[in-house]
Amino acid sequence: MTKKLNVNFLQQTVNKMVEKRNNFGAILCMEKGDEYSWVGSAGNLKNNDQYYIASVTKLYVTAIILKLRAEKRLQLEDPISTYLSEQIMEGLHVLDGVDYSPEITIKHLISNTSGLPDYFAYKQGNGKTAGDDIFAGKDKAWPLDETLILVKKLKPKFKPGQKGKVNYSDTNYQLLGRIIENITRLSMADAFRVFIFDELGLIKTYAFQEVNDKNPVPIYYKDKQLDIPHYMASITPEGGIVSTANEVMIFLKAFFAGRFFPKEEIEALKDWNMVYFPGQFFYGIGIEKLWTPRFLSPFNPIEEVLGYWGQSGAFAFYNPERDVYFTGTVNQLSGFGHSAAYKGMVSILKKINKDEVVSVQSN
Repeated sequence: MTKKLNVNFLQQTVNKMVEKRNNFGAILCMEKGDEYSWVGSAGNLKNNDQYYIASVTKLYVTAIILKLRAEKRLQLEDPISTYLSEQIMEGLHVLDGVDYSPEITIKHLISNTSGLPDYFAYKQGNGKTAGDDIFAGKDKAWPLDETLILVKKLKPKFKPGQKGKVNYSDTNYQLLGRIIENITRLSMADAFRVFIFDELGLIKTYAFQEVNDKNPVPIYYKDKQLDIPHYMASITPEGGIVSTANEVMIFLKAFFAGRFFPKEEIEALKDWNMVYFPGQFFYGIGIEKLWTPRFLSPFNPIEEVLGYWGQSGAFAFYNPERDVYFTGTVNQLSGFGHSAAYKGMVSILKKINKDEVVSVQSN
């Protein structure tokens, strides 16, 4: 049986994403296996616009880490002290007077089970977070060295690998970035280029580094346009990639096709813990899974939707049961715009039954 998806329905779906308050623009790209591809946009964004993919960048880090493992240049169980300096490791994770720093492994970092606090979201002595300042438009670089000065003053959330514990932390990915740099002898920007961008022939994707670069569309926090180039240039491994929906799609399909590591290893990444902040989703080993209650589609269950969210409202997700991929953005940092993208993806998946062949009709 062939399922017909009306292109008007797809365009209406992306149009609805900008009905959410403060979502001024949206891009949605979807592909059904190799059967067809569609991309649409609404509001102040266009199909081929370059945008900050924010924490979707972390999925690219996962790809590099797993590629390095496939090349036997690291193991997930390795202590991070194997690859990081004594200066970085000193006092990194001290909980209730006990130094657990030597126990942290690469797996703890990439699964957000290290217990290390998130420099971005952790309240400091003044009651504010680094994120509060960024959202207020105070543009400041947060390189690893400065991040560690703050993190080492904060109390860890739990012991590394403590059963049932997870804490989403950008600090983990800053450390993973330094590990990649030390192993490859490349800057993180060059590592992305060599391992992923050049490998996939991506020409509009790069790590944001030049503070005068105006290629990415302006980003919003609530109703205000933010100009935070120094911050974006400093967070390369945790959220610094600029791309387009089409080129993120190329990467997403390559990731799940086993282009960077053996495809069968994806099952082992599904070691899920529920994360409640920022947002509600499951976190595995370097990937996320959307929380999709059965009542949303009781007769045609959504099942797994795997990939990554970005703080900017960027998204890259794959539904293996239907072989459907989604990429795009709502370009809104507040976190409140993500629900519009989520509803859009779910509405499309509800239209497609498992094992259905899909095509698009124009009217």
